[in-house]
Amino acid sequence: MSVMTALVLAAMFATIGSLVAGITSMATDSEVGHLRSEQWMGRRVGFQALTLLLIVLALLI
Repeated sequence: MSVMTALVLAAMFATIGSLVAGITSMATDSEVGHLRSEQWMGRRVGFQALTLLLIVLALLI
């Protein structure tokens, strides 16, 4: 497995982890839970962008 493949997989798992954490946080009824779910969803978008960038970079190399 190459370094680029490992980076793409790590970014993909970070995306999945932030998605699960955001959904879990959103499922709580408290105000803090909803605030944290927004933060997790923002992180998810960032991880998705990183994953896409790494995939494009891997295809260009």
